[in-house]
Amino acid sequence: MGRTAVVLGGGVGGLTAANELRRLLSSQDRVVLVEREPNHLFAPSLLWLMVSGRRREQVARPLGDLLRRGAELVHGEVTRIDPERKTVTVADRELSYDGLIVALGAELAAAAMPGYVETAHNFFDLAGAALLADALRAYPGGRTVVAVTALPYKCPSAPYEAALLIEDALRRKGVRSASEVVVFTPEPQPMPVAGPVLGAAVSKLLAERGIALHTSRPLASIDAGTRELVFADNIRERFDLLAAVPPHRAPEVVRGSPLANESGWIPVDAGTLRTRFDGVYAIGDVTTITLANGKPLPKAGVFAHGEARVVAREIAASFGGAQPESFDGKGYCWVEVGGGRAAFAEGDFYAEPAPAIRLRTPARYWHIGKVLFERSWIGGRLERASATLGLRVGAAMLGIKGPM
Repeated sequence: MGRTAVVLGGGVGGLTAANELRRLLSSQDRVVLVEREPNHLFAPSLLWLMVSGRRREQVARPLGDLLRRGAELVHGEVTRIDPERKTVTVADRELSYDGLIVALGAELAAAAMPGYVETAHNFFDLAGAALLADALRAYPGGRTVVAVTALPYKCPSAPYEAALLIEDALRRKGVRSASEVVVFTPEPQPMPVAGPVLGAAVSKLLAERGIALHTSRPLASIDAGTRELVFADNIRERFDLLAAVPPHRAPEVVRGSPLANESGWIPVDAGTLRTRFDGVYAIGDVTTITLANGKPLPKAGVFAHGEARVVAREIAASFGGAQPESFDGKGYCWVEVGGGRAAFAEGDFYAEPAPAIRLRTPARYWHIGKVLFERSWIGGRLERASATLGLRVGAAMLGIKGPM
């Protein structure tokens, strides 16, 4: 009699895990992917959507089209995770499992920041990015602010990419001279987990384009009436257009489960992604992993992707199949700078005593690499195959290792 592996969440990590499990497991074993949304969203493309570089229909595909044949798809909201009984509840349906992967991501909690919903453009979701594109098309120029409302948040480079792409959009629109572009963040530097060298490099990219960066500025609220940011020290900063990273938190079903720690996230083993419960793993943004420098592993799709492949092998090994392997903490990301160019950061986040990360100089071929990566996820079958081949050839030529 076959066994059952259940994957909760159809984002990058969950989709990869389900497809890997279906590839590795016996045909007698069940693989069940649970997701409430009908479409798989390629989140990195939201930055292009917000500056009219993509349309909404270009950045998502039906989840079933991307799922490997033989894997089951269950649409619905996960309402309970019971690791003691080895069951999960989806709406009013209970699923039993032999192996469980929790890949439910981080929840956007815009209402947790007073004034956010009334004033800010949320480029972290599909509707918000599309609305920001509309606003930028009609924007005559003014004080344009990109703000990080709270920590942690997914995709550490996103607010800085957003500022660079918005600056480029204003320049192309012909209103840059009538505009100021400013970034506020509670972080001491951009992407602090990656160390001071990378932070300085990103700061330089902003400065070269006349974007003012204000660090160590924790936000308390947003005054919708006066259109001002109100910081913890009561200093106020006005804006004409506000694009802001919303507060993030773990999904309610995770916060209410025995898997979560006091902060609501799921602590896991850094190498195996195991939780404290037998047969239960967690990957991606819903997890917390402390690095050698005491900072958490960033919440980013590249890590969810790599972790998914490791956990699929862990479960397959427990079912009597593939040999397990350990997650190595290697990762990469693009930093779009506008004008069809991007920088590229890659390195070892598990290095000691601190992550060893390198930022490669902005160039057109890095931007093309991100386009190929996007197509390899959500393009049609032939387009995905062509893009994946292009990525592998490019990565081999440049000596980049990782889950490309």
